[in-house]
Amino acid sequence: MSRTKRTIRASEIGSFLYCQRAWWYRRKNVPAINAAELAGGEDFHRLHVGQTRGARVLKAAAWILLALALSLAILFLGR
Repeated sequence: MSRTKRTIRASEIGSFLYCQRAWWYRRKNVPAINAAELAGGEDFHRLHVGQTRGARVLKAAAWILLALALSLAILFLGR
């Protein structure tokens, strides 16, 4: 009996620990019966990641602008 070597990823271990049957179905390429809901969840998470990244950029810009404003205030008030 020959077995093919296959890399096991951390997400597979998590899937196996959560539900061994779901892990087996995924490994055997059995299509999910709730594919529309899964796709909707993936879309939601993709949107959320984009919003989170945008918030991080805005937060960094706010800190830079605050540092710049404080530097200018110290420069002009120090004269």
